[in-house]
Amino acid sequence: MTADRPIASAARRTLAVGVAVLAAVTASAAMLAAPAAAASADLATDCTPDGTTACVSPIVLDENNDPVPGVDVTIAGPEFEGVVTSTDGPVSVAVPTVGSYTLTVDPATVPDGMSSNVPERTVVAQLGSTARGAFRIVEGGAPAETGSTTEPSETTAGGGDDEADASGIGAEGSTENVSGWPAFSQVWQQFGSGIRFGLLLALASVGLSLIYGTTGISTFSHGEQVTLGALLGFISINWWGLPVWAAVLATIVICAATGWLQDVVLWGPLRKRGTPVMQLMIVTIGLSMSLQYVIQMFIGGRSQRVLPSNARPVEIAGITLSAASWLSMLVALGVIGVIAWFLTQTRIGRATRAVSDNPALAAATGINPDRIVRIVWTMSTGLAGLSGMLLAISFGSFTWTLGMILLLLMFASVTLGGMGTAFGALAGSIVIGLVVEMSTLIPGMPSSLRYASGLLILILVLLVRPQGLLGRAVRVG
Repeated sequence: MTADRPIASAARRTLAVGVAVLAAVTASAAMLAAPAAAASADLATDCTPDGTTACVSPIVLDENNDPVPGVDVTIAGPEFEGVVTSTDGPVSVAVPTVGSYTLTVDPATVPDGMSSNVPERTVVAQLGSTARGAFRIVEGGAPAETGSTTEPSETTAGGGDDEADASGIGAEGSTENVSGWPAFSQVWQQFGSGIRFGLLLALASVGLSLIYGTTGISTFSHGEQVTLGALLGFISINWWGLPVWAAVLATIVICAATGWLQDVVLWGPLRKRGTPVMQLMIVTIGLSMSLQYVIQMFIGGRSQRVLPSNARPVEIAGITLSAASWLSMLVALGVIGVIAWFLTQTRIGRATRAVSDNPALAAATGINPDRIVRIVWTMSTGLAGLSGMLLAISFGSFTWTLGMILLLLMFASVTLGGMGTAFGALAGSIVIGLVVEMSTLIPGMPSSLRYASGLLILILVLLVRPQGLLGRAVRVG
């Protein structure tokens, strides 16, 4: 009996220690869970995207596309997890960082006899846009489909798991309007975003117009020069550790050097052989595809952030954009002013306009068209690189498809303003930027269709005024 007492006493001590440990773990878990529950309860569901804010919006609909209220959706991603409950209207929450977020429906909150067609979806949040994940509640217990969807209203600009609409390019502050006509403040905000997008687009469009004016080539590889600028900005800031101003200068110089090299190695020899313009345009398509996939192999399909720090919002005249956006607009205005001075006040600029108007007559007056064309290629690719870097800085990130998406908008801008006219390209870019951004304010207009509105302008211009706003009517045939 005496021998059994120490054993029993030890067993009781062990049991007591075990109970204490279990109680401590339970208490710790409760303490950890309490803030999370509070965060979910206090989660704001009226997120408005801007230059410093990324939003995620779960959408729960029935078979008739009507909202289903009362369904809990968990949003989980980098350094964030919260639960939102669907309502009769749109709900969206602000997330702390850009990247992939998983949306999961809580089956216990789905109405009886019904289930979600997809248990979870993955969306990609980008600054200045709302990433939406839609769930459909159907009768029965079998899912109707599987997979995931990403519908950010960016960036931009896809490719891979971090696919974003142009990495949010051109989408800051834009959301799908489903609640009726917008207030004046929304219109004014989108107007500012449209001016910003138009100015940055103009840097690339002016170069594209100059190339067409002096060579007659509609170069499809110009979009990849924009992507190259964003890539060089990313490399110079994040890999080389250069300050932003030095990275901008390095990007301009390197991109301009690629244009000079292209004309020396490719376009110059083809011009001397008398290669027709159609064949030259096909060469630009091949060059474009090659550059696209080289850039994709280099950075992958995910979006890349150029500036490592979060954007700082600045409000001017009632328009809230990131500080980087305002500075980019100032740089774009300054560079456009320099281009205007160069084309109108310098000998080379006047010679460029002469070659654009009539190459044969310009050659007869002593101008060397080949030299002017080389200068134009060098300057245009430098401007495209600057445009790409400023776009990536303003909208937070970019992907390898940035140039491919912007190329059609550049063509629309150049056609709207007048093919071959630099000032027409500037005017066309501003109009396209405004149309793209403000089209998302139309009730029921999906923000993913905003680029289509710019292309609609292109079609209308070709039908009504083919020469563009500032172009001259030319007899054909």
